[in-house]
Amino acid sequence: MFKIIDGKEVAASVRESIKKEVEVLEKDGKKTGLAVIIVGNNPASRVYVNNKKKGCAEVGMESFEYALPEETTTDELLELVEKLNNDTAVDGILCQLPLPKQIDEKKVLNAIAPNKDVDAFHPVNTGHIMIGDHSFLPCTPAGIMEMLKYYNISVEGKECVVIGRSNIVGKPMAMLLLGQNGTVTICHSRTKNLKEVTRRADILVAAVGKAYFVTEDMVKDGAVVIDVGMNRNAEGKLCGDVDFDKVKDKCSFITPVPGGVGPMTITMLLKNTLTASKEHFNK
Repeated sequence: MFKIIDGKEVAASVRESIKKEVEVLEKDGKKTGLAVIIVGNNPASRVYVNNKKKGCAEVGMESFEYALPEETTTDELLELVEKLNNDTAVDGILCQLPLPKQIDEKKVLNAIAPNKDVDAFHPVNTGHIMIGDHSFLPCTPAGIMEMLKYYNISVEGKECVVIGRSNIVGKPMAMLLLGQNGTVTICHSRTKNLKEVTRRADILVAAVGKAYFVTEDMVKDGAVVIDVGMNRNAEGKLCGDVDFDKVKDKCSFITPVPGGVGPMTITMLLKNTLTASKEHFNK
């Protein structure tokens, strides 16, 4: 019988812990602040930004929103990032993606000070993740590790397969599983005999961005299946990369979509911001 990994429950537990630490800092006169930059009028981006602001309010952090017009240039955005890098009230900086086409996304992300890069996208932070000496972790992979920990799912010695090799999820996910002594395989669009590889997985992470990509014949009996996908099916309903209804009975644990990995992502952003705040005050 499979067990649902409830991301909302895990997120609530982590947020309560964050809230208590923020309160302790505030008693010492130390406020924690997150700056969120949004450029243009992308409706999905607006939803994400609003959710991040709500998350800050929930745990007692300050949030500073910088809403810039669609026609903003790279130089104008870089000027704002530099201002926030030097603002002592700001512990973390998040630039909501995607950015308008005229903006050099890589240049902007690289301009964020590594000690305020709470998305952990900066090459310095990526390098720290590679060597296992990190302050910040990319929010989605970190959230997955938090869920595994909450449900007492050990990674050590397990066959772990990650489908997807993005810089945001796939690659760092593999490093975190490796850091917990998992035996890790990364699969992607060029992987041969994909089903043979995924059927070996004790822990299978699907981060490919294709609705219902993972089917029951790709999953080992008793596997832990983590679905990172956020897709829309033919009826417009939110769904994951895993065909949940057909796969669930083969699993020991499985995340639903929605309600699985999703709630953890913003929660780990808040955790990174708290980490940044504590490091800034300790200097």
